Amino acid sequence: MTNLAGTHSAAKLQKTLGLWHVIIIGLAYIQPMTLFDTFGLVSEESHYHVPTSYIIALVAILLTSISYGHMIRRYPSSGSAYTYAQKSIHPNVGFMVGWSSWLDYLLSPMVNIILAVIYLEALFPDINHWVWVVVLTAFMTGVNLRGARFVANFNSLIVFIQLLVIGIFTYLIFDKLQAGMNADGPITAETRYQLWSIEPFWNELTSVGALITGATLLCFSFTGFDSLSSLAEETKDTEKTLPKAIFLTALIAGVIFVVSTYFMQIYFPKDPTTYFADIEATQPDILMLVGGSLFQSYVLAFAIVTVMASGISAHAGVSRLMYVMGRDGIINKKIFGHISPKSFTPSYNILIVGAVALTAGFMSLDFVISLISFGALTAFSFVNLSVISRYALRDRRTKTFKELLNYVIIPVLGFTCIAALWIETDENSLKAGMIWAVIGVFYLAYKTGGFTRPAPQYNEFDDQK
Repeated sequence: MTNLAGTHSAAKLQKTLGLWHVIIIGLAYIQPMTLFDTFGLVSEESHYHVPTSYIIALVAILLTSISYGHMIRRYPSSGSAYTYAQKSIHPNVGFMVGWSSWLDYLLSPMVNIILAVIYLEALFPDINHWVWVVVLTAFMTGVNLRGARFVANFNSLIVFIQLLVIGIFTYLIFDKLQAGMNADGPITAETRYQLWSIEPFWNELTSVGALITGATLLCFSFTGFDSLSSLAEETKDTEKTLPKAIFLTALIAGVIFVVSTYFMQIYFPKDPTTYFADIEATQPDILMLVGGSLFQSYVLAFAIVTVMASGISAHAGVSRLMYVMGRDGIINKKIFGHISPKSFTPSYNILIVGAVALTAGFMSLDFVISLISFGALTAFSFVNLSVISRYALRDRRTKTFKELLNYVIIPVLGFTCIAALWIETDENSLKAGMIWAVIGVFYLAYKTGGFTRPAPQYNEFDDQK
């Protein structure tokens, strides 16, 4: 094992974040209002059982969040899944997990730039989209250069307003349903879904495969809970605070998604193409049909702010992952392992991520999302495997039922749930992800002299702990 002590900068990340700071960053990354964008597509794929697909996705995410908690307590590093697999399985495996995770973390800010540009072009069609790409990227980069605490404070109000919008929206739908109306008109005894029934979750038309397909798409909605582990070196009392924050972030988002889409599914009970012009971008139509034109215009304007808040949080996460990989020396240490002595941020990485985000002007949303899904599922899978490898196999902590539950049963269940999502993953996502993985293998072969030595790593922890 190569010992690469220190970095080229004496500065280090500073512990400034408390529990709610971290949760706010996570919720901003997840962007709860994304449920308006994904509803139509998931309704079609799940055969009109969106809340059930959310529940399946939430179970997989919560099980995996418990595994993240175990690994954070053992390795409180900003490297997240990269560090966990590196230390618990093998340095080369860790590199490949980190390499794949880049598809999740590095491209997530780009998705939010693309979404914000779409909204802005609708409002200002005469302005060239490159103007928005440059302005939004510069803003996102500038906020991150101020530090993680500033990111959390900036996002707090935005998250609160998102939750308020969802609350008002859900109340408006509930009020219509209680009055006996859905999007088709009066609710009768023959109407497919009735208020306060289990049919939006399960009925005779339910297909397990369709539900899992829907859940696979919805994993994108939860992307962000895992990135909180990259804030390990900036969180106070990391071993206690961060596992709790990751679990609560996923749980809060999941409850919001399930409750809101339960009422939405009852209100829009049929084929989503009946109600929406574009089922892949349903937010404008949903807001109009439920709240009217004024409500729609206000919320769409605010949606630009929400996607930027998500992009800012994603930007913070990937810059920390790159910092740890740079500190290890697996990528250029002088550049990627640098911490600014003024702002105590990985400033070079923040600028690099900003430069990558500028390519949003060339990218399609579908292609970027497909790559993100591959990276996210790879990270989730190997975090569960890392728990089993570290605690059950290496440390042999399987002597009591509690240890078996924590270090075998839960991570196996988590991995199984993620494996089910892998089976239903889009073919284009798998192809693009595998091409990226092959490039990573060649790069790893170069760094390890044809795999004659393990990938370099920074000995931050005592593996015999």
